[in-house]
Amino acid sequence: MAGTARTASLATPPTRSGPLVVQPLRKRHCAGCRRGPLALLVVEGGVPRCLDCVDLGHLVFLPRGDTALTRRAREESGLSAVVVRFDRRRGRYERQGVLVEEAGLARAEERCLADAEARRRRRVRDAVRRAAQDVRFTEAFAAEIRRLFPGCPEARARAVAAHASARGSGRVGRSAAGRALSEGAVVSAVVASVRHVDTPYDQLLMSGVPRHEARRRISVGVEGVLRGWREGGVQTEKREEAEADVPANAEAG
Repeated sequence: MAGTARTASLATPPTRSGPLVVQPLRKRHCAGCRRGPLALLVVEGGVPRCLDCVDLGHLVFLPRGDTALTRRAREESGLSAVVVRFDRRRGRYERQGVLVEEAGLARAEERCLADAEARRRRRVRDAVRRAAQDVRFTEAFAAEIRRLFPGCPEARARAVAAHASARGSGRVGRSAAGRALSEGAVVSAVVASVRHVDTPYDQLLMSGVPRHEARRRISVGVEGVLRGWREGGVQTEKREEAEADVPANAEAG
């Protein structure tokens, strides 16, 4: 009885969507011609009717999934219907697709094929634009690493920046702080690189050492590398200043 009540509740379809067709969960037969069980039915007068009895038998089913094709198929069809099925878990009817005229579906498919090349070219342009944006961002990230750690080798800074800022990686460079080039995000990326490349951190993890304990054991080594990179620029400047102070004739002597 509950299933009958749910089916009967669909007897008045939404005006904007046209006829409403149901995929029944249980076996049902047409109240008019007695055919069944029906894969699709329309509730009319509180009883199920097959598509032929309600003059929808000539329509073809288009499953949901392709929004553009569905929209165009309905535009090209003089008559169409929405197909729904009751979802017991959610307690509501869910849209499954539409019934459209076969000729209308063919015209809609032709329209979709016609603009497929335009969509492909647009995707290529978007990919090129994103790639250029990624290159500029990686360069800016590397420059910020070099500013904070002037002793960090340029190739290493670029490698850290490329790893941290890879699109879709979810790493710190793609976070809001990373995109803003905040000092905390940049330092975090550098620390992560030092941890994996310049210390036995990975080996400790592979040997079963808990992560927090492994980080504790390598903390001195990490700080040593960072200190060297931070002070590297200062030492370079002092060396350049000292060289500049040497008289030219002294160098010749």
